[in-house]
Amino acid sequence: MRILISSVICFVSLLFLQSTSKAQTTSTSVNSDKTENNFSIIFAEEAVPILTTNTDHVSILHAVKNLQLDILAVTDKKPELVSDKLPKTKTVIIAGTIGKNSFIDQLVTSKKLHVSDVSGKWETYIIQVIEKPFKGIDRALVIAGSDKRGTIFGVYEISKQIGVSPWNWWADVTPTKNKNVSIAAVRQYSGEPAVKYRGIFINDEQPALGGWVKENYGGFNSKFYTKVFELILRLKGNFLWPAMWGQSFYTEDPLNPKLADEYGVVISTSHHEPMMRAHVEWQRYNKGKWNYATNEVALREFWREGITRMGDYESVVTLAMRGDGDEPMSEDSNIALLQKIVADQRAIIEEVTKRKVTETPQVWALYKEVQDYYDKGMRVPDDVTLLLCDDNWGNIRKLPQVGEKPRAGGYGIYYHFDYVGGPRNYKWINTNPIERVWEQMHLAYEHKATELWIVNVGDIKPMEFPISFFLDYAWNPTTIKADELLTYTEQWCAQQFGNNYAKEIAPLLSLYLKYNGRVKPELLNEKTYSLQNYNEFETVVNEYQQLRTKAEALAGKLDASKQEAYYQLILHPIIASANLYELYYNVALNHQAAANNDAKANGYADKAKENYKKDSLITIEYHTRNNGKWNHMMSQTHIGYTYWQQPPVNKMPEVKYVTTGSLQTSKDTPPSLDASNLVPTSSIKNIFIERDQYVSIEADHYTHASNTSGITWQVLPNHGKTGSAITAFPVTAPEQSLSSSSPHLAYEFYSYSADTATLQLFFSPTLNFHHRKEGLQYAVSIDDEQAQIFSLNKEDSDPRYWNRWAANNIIIKTSSHQLAKPGKHTIKFWMIHAGPVLQKLVLDFGGVKPSYLGPPETMFNNK
Repeated sequence: MRILISSVICFVSLLFLQSTSKAQTTSTSVNSDKTENNFSIIFAEEAVPILTTNTDHVSILHAVKNLQLDILAVTDKKPELVSDKLPKTKTVIIAGTIGKNSFIDQLVTSKKLHVSDVSGKWETYIIQVIEKPFKGIDRALVIAGSDKRGTIFGVYEISKQIGVSPWNWWADVTPTKNKNVSIAAVRQYSGEPAVKYRGIFINDEQPALGGWVKENYGGFNSKFYTKVFELILRLKGNFLWPAMWGQSFYTEDPLNPKLADEYGVVISTSHHEPMMRAHVEWQRYNKGKWNYATNEVALREFWREGITRMGDYESVVTLAMRGDGDEPMSEDSNIALLQKIVADQRAIIEEVTKRKVTETPQVWALYKEVQDYYDKGMRVPDDVTLLLCDDNWGNIRKLPQVGEKPRAGGYGIYYHFDYVGGPRNYKWINTNPIERVWEQMHLAYEHKATELWIVNVGDIKPMEFPISFFLDYAWNPTTIKADELLTYTEQWCAQQFGNNYAKEIAPLLSLYLKYNGRVKPELLNEKTYSLQNYNEFETVVNEYQQLRTKAEALAGKLDASKQEAYYQLILHPIIASANLYELYYNVALNHQAAANNDAKANGYADKAKENYKKDSLITIEYHTRNNGKWNHMMSQTHIGYTYWQQPPVNKMPEVKYVTTGSLQTSKDTPPSLDASNLVPTSSIKNIFIERDQYVSIEADHYTHASNTSGITWQVLPNHGKTGSAITAFPVTAPEQSLSSSSPHLAYEFYSYSADTATLQLFFSPTLNFHHRKEGLQYAVSIDDEQAQIFSLNKEDSDPRYWNRWAANNIIIKTSSHQLAKPGKHTIKFWMIHAGPVLQKLVLDFGGVKPSYLGPPETMFNNK
């Protein structure tokens, strides 16, 4: 018997912050109108000259030359660069480093410029307008840095504020023309970055980036790398692991390290390339096996050459070693040998540099099996940075214990936006929702892993958006809150495409990343989503079609100057992904129809082949646009994977044709692709009722949150495969004991079944980062029953579990419960350990059917 439901459960809607962005550390002060208080970049119809000194770092000159070109791009006026003497103008821009620029030092001495909060800091700057700075000069816009990169970041901040995106070259983001650009006369102070070293790792660069570089530059030489250095610095990064698939940064072009130092970028080598030597160099060295136990002399000499070649260039030295070619060490390797290797490497560093070894920054990457050595007791000296790593799929494996003694070298994080390896390569297109990146890097920041953040970005393109976010967040994590990520996305879109349509474009960007984050394209196939249950496959295809329709409509509204960037950053990934989903959807329909000897099988087969052909045409368009500037960049294989490694080329999925003699015609209407049948379930007044013998609830739609003991429940908007997620803050909170006052979430629902039910909890694939024997724990209960305690992830070292969690980007945990009678009930989710991120709850009375995303929410709207 169905129960009459008369009560209404109200939910508080979540509001995104609409105020001025906190994402940037300085205020966005660009103005289009001339006012008395603003500093105009154009004075007397000419661009204001830029003043530097020859005594400053050469890296400053590279930055101001780019600022000169940026001003030209915006105003059509090119400022003069002046060195060591005041120009004969009434206004001037002065850019320099405190203690290195005589004009800035004079202003400090005369107390016209106060730098007590800047001097001696790491990569800090101020931007300030000074009245009557020198005789004959009425006004100066001063950019003063604590060190060379502080000055560089201040210079590029001006570029951003006049409308030049850091992606102006790498994504063809054209600035809007403006004749009256000015900077507000307010003191802008950057503060120190939260993370000391912040950078990217170019990796897995064949065939896309590698083919592009060969065609345009002939190899990974300084002409290519100067573009990379400039990008990193414009994004307020400072660190690079260079490309290493058959490449050697130091030997491909001797200018590479020299120009890195001149530009101001710190160079290191990847997790398995110790002592500033590329892996390919050992192959060319031809001095025996990569085995320290049997070939110590040759390896020591090889490493000594690396440190000698490093010279005085600003560097971070990677220590220890893995097996040959980024493989595990041999089984007979032992901790004692590895510790000897580190000790010998440090002796070489000290001998060659003729400085105390502690004066050379060093890092030990706890990557894959190397973390096992650490867990079994291997230690390195305290000044060495411990680089903790994710699982290659964006899930951090280990974090420092809360309250443990700080290390002099600190901790860092090696993260991935791209990967070659199991359970499947993923490197074709951007699949990295920033909500997930935020959640994991927030864990890192709160656990004080802030010495070094490095992210594997594959070919750089098409990872533009998550790269921006990763480096912005590394600069100051406290200024980007979980509920401000849509605002951040809107502001990033405004930076690339202008303000007019940023609020319309941002949801397109967020949604395509949400959809691509559900399953990597390389893992997607005709069996991923269910055809029969919940209209799942039809729905996800419709979602992408709806997105494509909106993206194409917006393209028609944008100014012609914004079209190329919009295509690369928004339109192409949506069109390409929507087509890929349609391809596999038609393959699935074909297989289903063919199994029934249905005549429609042949039509579906033809449509699938059309989608496959269209994929090639989409790639060709990307490669030929803008005079072929980005040819090869979409060359990664993404169709036809059968195991972890890619096939050499895309492969059409198998389709089946039904012979004419056995044709039957189904009377069923095939699923449509009409996106208009998507009905959002958002409502601030709702109740949950059993439907088809199940109840499904998105995790952020709780009835009541119990915030106790200094612990609060934080919704992570858009962080989920189907909705938003929720977790306990702070993420460093201590373990909680179960009691009636423990932090918990309550979810009320109504059932008309009364029997044993299975509760499925859908979690983000968070790993056991504190390596607790029991894993990260939580508890659940229904009504007044005793809460049951479960482990989220104690099995994460077992490949059978981890492969499923990583591939599906979800952990589903189940528990059994007994409901005594129909009616109103309450599920309670209890916090024990901080860390678990809950996305969805499904209570199954026997009606849940197999699907990839789980059954849709059983919310009853009461409007």
